[in-house]
Amino acid sequence: MPYIGNQPSESFTSFATQEFSTSATTSYTLNHAVTNENEIALFINNVRQQPGSGKAYTATGTALTLSAATASTDTMYCVFLGRALQTVNPAGGSVGSSQVSASIITGQTALTVAPETTDELLISDGGTLKRIDVSVIGNTPAFYATGTTQTNVSSDSYTKAQFDSEEFDTAGNYDHSTNYRFTPTTAGKYFIFTSIRFFDDTDTDVIRATELQIYKNGSNADPRIRAQSRLSNSDADYFNVHNSENIGAIVEANGSSDYFEVYWIVKHEGSNVDVIPNFFGAYKLIGV
Repeated sequence: MPYIGNQPSESFTSFATQEFSTSATTSYTLNHAVTNENEIALFINNVRQQPGSGKAYTATGTALTLSAATASTDTMYCVFLGRALQTVNPAGGSVGSSQVSASIITGQTALTVAPETTDELLISDGGTLKRIDVSVIGNTPAFYATGTTQTNVSSDSYTKAQFDSEEFDTAGNYDHSTNYRFTPTTAGKYFIFTSIRFFDDTDTDVIRATELQIYKNGSNADPRIRAQSRLSNSDADYFNVHNSENIGAIVEANGSSDYFEVYWIVKHEGSNVDVIPNFFGAYKLIGV
């Protein structure tokens, strides 16, 4: 139907109220400041009082003054006529930047360190707000480990490299004490890299060949992920070899059961060949 003035609200609307603990006094304090007594309706023992100077009460700011003292047995409350409360929510899409205070962001506790992988961010996905874990957009899990020298190693036997000292391991996905393997808990593609050094510190043994491989789930499923060297009898440094093998490759992990290890093999004559696991590391690739 037609109406004059503002369109009525389509939801329940109430006014802010205040109940007082009465005593033998004429002075009370309001919860909300008012310009004058006409902005409140005062009730004593459920009887509405007349506002104004020389009448039942006056009010300014948060001070309420009665013309006659109340008794401790009286009940008194007021209604703030200028403080309407609504139960309705804003219409969808109606709240813009002008209705939102910057303190929603600036008023929060500042993060002074790198976010954890379980921390969450708020993003717009085609206009739809979504939350996302930092782990999804960061290049983690990631780790980097080094190893200690393995001395007098056997010849012609594939051996797992023991990288037993972690420089960092963001998600605890690298086992540096038992299996020496990387088991990423986030699915995706990873850049994985390693280096091994073979040497004879006595200069008496013969190193004929060296090879380095990255294993996935217990075997070298991809023959391209390997490095190897073979030395002929005509090599001038045949009896004095210090050789390093290095690998860098992109691998894919399912984020649950896939794991990666480093294996090496050296063919030599004698018993004085040592192996140094230089480093083993990996990190998740972003955007692939």
